Amino acid sequence: MKTNEDYLKQRVQRWIVTLSVLILGGKFLAFYLTNSVGILTDAMESIVNVLAGVISLYSLRWAAKPRDKEHPFGHGKIELISASIEGLLISMAGCAIIYEGVRRLFTPATIEKLDVGIIVVAVAGVINYLMGWYSIKIGKRYSSMALIAGGKHLQSDTYSTIGLVTGLILLYYTGIGWIDSALALIFGSIIILTGVLILRKTIANLLDRADTEALKEMAACINKHRQPDWIDIHNTKIIKYGSFLYIDCDLTLPWYYNVEESHQVCDKLRDTLVESFSDRIQLSVHSDPCRMEHCTHCEVSACTSRKEAFTGLENISLSAITESDEERNE
Repeated sequence: MKTNEDYLKQRVQRWIVTLSVLILGGKFLAFYLTNSVGILTDAMESIVNVLAGVISLYSLRWAAKPRDKEHPFGHGKIELISASIEGLLISMAGCAIIYEGVRRLFTPATIEKLDVGIIVVAVAGVINYLMGWYSIKIGKRYSSMALIAGGKHLQSDTYSTIGLVTGLILLYYTGIGWIDSALALIFGSIIILTGVLILRKTIANLLDRADTEALKEMAACINKHRQPDWIDIHNTKIIKYGSFLYIDCDLTLPWYYNVEESHQVCDKLRDTLVESFSDRIQLSVHSDPCRMEHCTHCEVSACTSRKEAFTGLENISLSAITESDEERNE
């Protein structure tokens, strides 16, 4: 059964696809009326918007499937694959736009009814920006890479539209033909850059690059809600699968805790993190026994095995929370 969160993400994406199809039709109508290669660049990017939107919608449906035996970490990675495809499509559209811009430099075409084209492109740009803003907002709220990538794509389309409209107005009043081709070259390059940036981010996540922001947030959460027997936390790793977070860490506890006591402390740590992140967390904790060097930073007042006086808690920093046992023993 789909959660309300999954349903909301899919509903947002369905609206984006529907509006993108309408915008696509409007832009190609504007190109047909004007014969402007600048407007063609916007229309071609709208094709990418529609294709990417359909792929994102499919990926969100797939990502919402529950974990199973064949996919023990869930299906969330499909969102990253979707965003990668979108980045690739954006880059390809940018290359096609630049090609057409260069071709028109040598074979200029007559441009007509530019005023109508300007209005259509401007209205489409406003709609794209609003769709992108809402997509990013929902994507950040529910950690959806597909919605964030799609929203940034729509907003980058808007930024290029602003420049395009400015150039088209200049072309309208001056009649200088090469301005149309120059617009295609400039905004084709911007579109390629957008696609490359999306590809870099999604590839990094597919390779499970450390999520520094999530690790910093986790360190801040632990410092804020730290319990006396959370002596030390290290060797932490966070992997994102869609909106799910899989966290693995080592927790140093008083050496005399039995299995049941250690289990209760680990559950407390999980509950604390769930309150700060979400209930979409799977936490795996390895408990380590404390050693004499921990005494000065251990706040357990009832400890009868203390070897050194307590001097103060050691702050859980990003470097400390990610430090491995091998690095500590060097």
